[in-house]
Amino acid sequence: MTVQRAQPFWGPDLAALEAEDPEIASVVLGELDRLRGGLQLIASENLTSPAVLAALGSTLSNKYAEGYPGRRYYGGCQQVDRAEEIGIARAKELFAGDGVRPEDIHANLQPHSGASANLAAYAALVQPGDTVLALSLPHGGHLTHGAKVSFSGTWFHPVSYTVRQDTELIDYDEVRDLARQHRPKLIIAGATAYPRLIDFAAFREIADEVGAWLLVDAAHVVGLVAGKAIPSPVPYADVVTFSTHKVLRGPRGGMLLCRPELAARLDKAVFPFSQGGPLMHVVAAKAVALRECLQPAYRDYARQVVANAQALAAGLEAEGMRPVSGGTDTHLALLDLRALDVTGAEAEARCDAALVTLNKNAIPYDPRPPMTASGIRVGTPAVTTQGMREAEMAQVATLIACAVRDADGSGAGEVRAAVRRLVADHPAYPRPA
Repeated sequence: MTVQRAQPFWGPDLAALEAEDPEIASVVLGELDRLRGGLQLIASENLTSPAVLAALGSTLSNKYAEGYPGRRYYGGCQQVDRAEEIGIARAKELFAGDGVRPEDIHANLQPHSGASANLAAYAALVQPGDTVLALSLPHGGHLTHGAKVSFSGTWFHPVSYTVRQDTELIDYDEVRDLARQHRPKLIIAGATAYPRLIDFAAFREIADEVGAWLLVDAAHVVGLVAGKAIPSPVPYADVVTFSTHKVLRGPRGGMLLCRPELAARLDKAVFPFSQGGPLMHVVAAKAVALRECLQPAYRDYARQVVANAQALAAGLEAEGMRPVSGGTDTHLALLDLRALDVTGAEAEARCDAALVTLNKNAIPYDPRPPMTASGIRVGTPAVTTQGMREAEMAQVATLIACAVRDADGSGAGEVRAAVRRLVADHPAYPRPA
């Protein structure tokens, strides 16, 4: 079937939105202007392709499809079944390798987020009250790794490993000692603010020694894994969970991978245990993103994300901001601002005023509370999508430094002008010619 380009009745139609709801239309356009007008350095954000956005704005949004392909509660699921099956096949192809065949992987595209995927993994592998060993939140872990405000710290018994104070790297000896002492049922490897590679083989060895399941939360790095820029956790983990935005450049959502013998347990933990009907427009958009990740250009992109992060970290270090752990192997860097006598919260606000979007972040052994923090976290997925490379990262580092040091805001206008010039040369969502 040939798709006609002028079919405003079936898909995104901004003119209709402006006519029906000008207030929300202004929000949509305002966000587009924000993306086009500034530097987006949030490590957990990216810019999806127009093709992904088209799937998100499609009539697949209308379809209820509780269950799995071929086993739905509702009728009329022939088309959405195809979308999910296509996405599953692409995920298995994308994450195969290192001795793992596509048929050795089970993929579930239905989780609504990375946190939802983690909830399903807990439900499939452990019982309330069981001990879970994971990276401490102040040292770079995630809320779902045992924080008291999360289900993970409320329903389970969390034990936290840390990073070493001298190297700011994961202390694998401590991980092993804690595992031997507490005999956790589940060990989690993964982080939200850890810039270095994780030794998945070491975690596998520790998990096997104490008889624990190994969950790798790859939310932040899975796009780099897909692009073959860093080692894969798939050969080592019992379950791999992740969000589908970030470096992967898909829609906001979650996924999980597991060994085939765990497939039934994981699928039931997603539906019906923790979710109802999947969002089929999002599932289709995930399939689109996975196809994009299978293209040779994506590997170039993933490698450039890492190169850009390393260049940005080096540039910020030259400006007096100390990279935690001495640098980065991934898409993000964590910077200690104490030498500048600036808090993370102050730096975030000053950069925001200068059209540079990043986030305050606690550093390991931070003396300040999390909402103040002594550091910032920067990431390169979005600016790399815009075509920026190492030379532009040097400029970005200078602009961040100018903004961070600008206590009274007198230099914000000059930084804003420089940011606008830079993004004009590397636009987000370029306007049609």
